[in-house]
Amino acid sequence: MPHTFISGAKGEKPRSDLRAKFTPSNKPLSISINSTVKRMYGQNILSQAQSVYQELQIKTGELEIEDFGALPFVIAARIESVIKQAFTDLRQESLPPIKDFCLGNSTRDRFRRSRLYLPGNQPKLMLNAGIHNPDGIILDLEDAVSPAEKEDTRYVVRNALRSVDFFGAERMVRINQGEPGLKDLEFVVPHNVHLILIPKVEDAEAIKNVDAKISEISAECRRKTPVFLMPIIESGSGVLKALEIAEASPNIVAIAIGLEDYTADIGVQRTDEGIESFFARSMLINAARAAGIQAIDTVYSDVANEAGLRASVQEAKTLGFDGKGCIHPRQIRPIHEEFAPTQSEIEKAQKIVAAYNEAEKKGLGVVSLGSKMVDPPVVKRALRTVKLSEEL
Repeated sequence: MPHTFISGAKGEKPRSDLRAKFTPSNKPLSISINSTVKRMYGQNILSQAQSVYQELQIKTGELEIEDFGALPFVIAARIESVIKQAFTDLRQESLPPIKDFCLGNSTRDRFRRSRLYLPGNQPKLMLNAGIHNPDGIILDLEDAVSPAEKEDTRYVVRNALRSVDFFGAERMVRINQGEPGLKDLEFVVPHNVHLILIPKVEDAEAIKNVDAKISEISAECRRKTPVFLMPIIESGSGVLKALEIAEASPNIVAIAIGLEDYTADIGVQRTDEGIESFFARSMLINAARAAGIQAIDTVYSDVANEAGLRASVQEAKTLGFDGKGCIHPRQIRPIHEEFAPTQSEIEKAQKIVAAYNEAEKKGLGVVSLGSKMVDPPVVKRALRTVKLSEEL
């Protein structure tokens, strides 16, 4: 009996997704569709399935589609995935046209106050994520995706990078560890990802391997813009090598800490007080400052506790962090509000910037405020504070 390959969403009637089943055979290609919107969109789904087959040069076999309102980029991803399960040597791709709003570059020093994690295997969460205005959106290929779904999910994430409007949010992908992570890069680097999060980094070698692979892929696809990196430190070993990691590549723009795995690694419970992680967070902040990059705090996992989230962000800001991860859109606004400078901070920064501008006009190499000299790092921080106040 021929083997049937399956791709797509798990669970009961997953919204904005589909399941595809493909059975190879020598018979001419047949496609059957069961869809909640078949009357309105059945012909469009059929046409798209036929287009994917044509691009992959497949002319035989039986495809069954069970659709739950999937958008075209998801339909194409699921069908391509199931076909490539059956034909593992197939190299052709079926890429949706890249939308204009998916183009553009990021910058080293852009704000990264909030970064919203989205499981890469749940396209329903991607569709409206950008309207909540996070600084970054992370399409997650690592912890949020079960091992059995990782290969399948790569196609969804690739197509989302080409098709979904994130309303100016930095387009991030968290890859897997080791060789699977290097394979992930093949699916995202050619398709306008801005930043790669590298999980569970414990030494500079892991960064160099990712950097080398990105360079190789960029040369092949003729990508001209850089792919920025954000290593995530999640172990005692990584904490002790934080500066080595932070300086491992010129493409690193930020370094983050993951406290769930870190506290498990050192054998303690994570607490709201954070005494158990104070050393690790301080190490990361100092490494980031020494390397001239941003320091990003861990996620706050109690989505319903806004007061707790605000207290956590206030503590992170006091320690010197520039941003924080979030796992739900409702966390974005409180994070932005708590990272906002106070009125006194804004007024002080404005005075420093005014003194800096005056020194620039006069061609002076030093900046003074009253009788005090102002060092360049202070000026840089003041410029950032003024810019941040203008964002709100």
